Amino acid sequence: MRSYLRVLGLALIAAGLCTVQNVPANAACLGFSGTADGFDKVTAVTRAQAAVAAAIAEYKSQKRLRTVSVTPMRATPQPYWRSSVSANLFHKPDIVRANSYTVCWSGVVSPYVCTSGAKACW
Repeated sequence: MRSYLRVLGLALIAAGLCTVQNVPANAACLGFSGTADGFDKVTAVTRAQAAVAAAIAEYKSQKRLRTVSVTPMRATPQPYWRSSVSANLFHKPDIVRANSYTVCWSGVVSPYVCTSGAKACW
């Protein structure tokens, strides 16, 4: 009897989790990214995060959206002078905030280049 109740309880929890996970699938979402450089990591990160926030704010204004849920999303690096960024050029650790995911690497001209990404849903 006890194992029957345990299995029933786990089945109800699993069904509840599946229902909760389907809610965001009904929302419309877009990915945003922004790249910026700087002479130090703090400047490059701040500028990249500001670029993402500005892009989301502009889109929100254009589409006249009131509420937008923003979550971090790892974006593909967008280098200025290269076609791609090799693994040995990345500065670790990645910076994950409540509303952005930022990766940084050594640039060709600037010491630091960062790309921040975020997913906005409404």
